[in-house]
Amino acid sequence: MFTGIVQTKAQVSAIIDKEQFRKLVIAVPTSYLKALETGASIAINGCCLTVTAFDVSTEPGSVEFDVIDETLRLTNLGALKVGDAVNVERSLTMGAELGGHIVSGHIHTTARLAERHDSTDNCRLFLELDSKWLEYVLPKGFISVNGASLTVGDVNQQGFWLHLIPETLDRTNLGEAPVGTAFNIEVDTQTFTIVETVKQVMARAKTIN
Repeated sequence: MFTGIVQTKAQVSAIIDKEQFRKLVIAVPTSYLKALETGASIAINGCCLTVTAFDVSTEPGSVEFDVIDETLRLTNLGALKVGDAVNVERSLTMGAELGGHIVSGHIHTTARLAERHDSTDNCRLFLELDSKWLEYVLPKGFISVNGASLTVGDVNQQGFWLHLIPETLDRTNLGEAPVGTAFNIEVDTQTFTIVETVKQVMARAKTIN
């Protein structure tokens, strides 16, 4: 489990592609790799990945992940190139402050950055999202975008707006994303559960009547 509070940006240092398989090597400051173990979970752009190997003997350190076909299909990890910046969050530990919202690291889909409006102290992004997922996106609700826990602005039939503060722009890779970028999306689990429960109850009631 994760909080959606991105800890740092890191850089893709190497990629090894095979058939329906990709090995990602991420260069991460060693301060974020303390007490790391093989098999641990780290969210990369919001996607929960398993650490297969790591090295903290240099600065920055490096972490390796194996990404398989289903993850490549549902996320933007398959489009990463060497040198790209990714958002990094270590898994939640007991007693840690929960500053965002509970995030599973299981990406539902991707959204396309369709508009970007930057000003001195604010940034507005409009993300186009498949209508299948828009029913789980509510104004002032939570959503995870590339692993960052964010509050939804206005929602319409094409997608939703985000309003980002300078800290978010600086800490995450959202600040440097051009129009056309695909973002990993995880809708709020609580909202998803409520909407699906209501749909099932209404469907059962309709069959009874």
